[in-house]
Amino acid sequence: MSKVFVVGGGAAGMMAGIFAARNGHEVHIYEKNEKLGKKLFITGKGRCNITNAAEMDTLFTSVVSNPKFLYSGFYSFSNDQVIRFFEELGIKTKVERGERVFPLSDHSSDVIGGLIQELEHLHVKIHLRSEVKDICTEKGRFHSIVMADKKREAADICIVATGGISYPSTGSTGDGYHFARQTGHLVTELYPSLVPLEVKELYVRDLQGLSLRNVNVTIYDGKKKIYEEFGEMLFTHYGVSGPIILSASSKVGPLLSKKNLKLVIDLKPALSFEQLDQRILRNFKEGTNKQFKNAVDGLFPAKLKPVMLELCGVNPDKKVHEINREERLTFVNLIKNLEMTLSGLRGYKEAIITKGGVNVKQIDPGTMESKLVRGLYFIGEVLDLDALTGGFNLQIAWSTAYLAGNGITI
Repeated sequence: MSKVFVVGGGAAGMMAGIFAARNGHEVHIYEKNEKLGKKLFITGKGRCNITNAAEMDTLFTSVVSNPKFLYSGFYSFSNDQVIRFFEELGIKTKVERGERVFPLSDHSSDVIGGLIQELEHLHVKIHLRSEVKDICTEKGRFHSIVMADKKREAADICIVATGGISYPSTGSTGDGYHFARQTGHLVTELYPSLVPLEVKELYVRDLQGLSLRNVNVTIYDGKKKIYEEFGEMLFTHYGVSGPIILSASSKVGPLLSKKNLKLVIDLKPALSFEQLDQRILRNFKEGTNKQFKNAVDGLFPAKLKPVMLELCGVNPDKKVHEINREERLTFVNLIKNLEMTLSGLRGYKEAIITKGGVNVKQIDPGTMESKLVRGLYFIGEVLDLDALTGGFNLQIAWSTAYLAGNGITI
């Protein structure tokens, strides 16, 4: 039996603690917050999107950084096994749109409560308000941790589950990156991810709060298409957010941190350019003496209408029978290609996860043990692993934690 320290009491830390304890080890979880699972509590808007019930191929294609590294993790502790794990803890689950899995109660507190109850049942020692400042090694293997009060604690194994630097108010302040560098590991460049995007055009402020469903979004770097997705988005006072935008940030974030990109929104993706033109022509024929601004009602939400009228360049008071073909086609093109300039990422305070982290080439993908330091493990968000929204990032946390908890051989 080994003495195991888990640094960080979030999703990955609690799961690793459970499996290490189930394997007979003496487990201590050190959490600097006043309670466990502080970030887990707010995931999924407080509902906790536990995992995604999609096929395994979808799980891998939804991982943005280093999906091949997760081959052993996802197959050793799959999404089906995660669901079964929580069901066995008494947490009933349900599957919603996009194969997203939630607790039946819609309360993340039930997920946290179930994990804590299992930790207590397994006699895991939980140390709250206990901040680890340093990790010490000796002759290439883990030796001890140093607490904020300078007290040193020795153990056989240390599992680092400190998360990234997103939502720092929950305690994710990059401690794991410090531990990694301190012990000779490389940390890749870090970016906020699954985060809203800023837009240069000032008129987005007039659209604040407007949600668009069933739109198609494309992002370009010059003429090169780098992202495309269909779904729901939201306008904010600084730019754009919503599911397809958050997912876009994980793909374009590193590039957007260095240069502006072009966002193109197709407001009517179900209609071809010609079909949309015919629809507008019918509208015009039905109200030939209407002013242009009154003839386009119903084409898009009321909040978007004044912006579209301004951008198209047609006098809103002009009678529709006076509008020429060129003006009409310009308007159609605007609806199919509403362009905006993406100027940056929002900060870590608004980011769901951190992109980048401990270089996975230095980690054993079958156990999560460091290849550089024996007895030292890294799991969850602290690693250079990230995925799209939809429960995939928590699946990474559970799977890597499972491997670490079951990979202790001392």
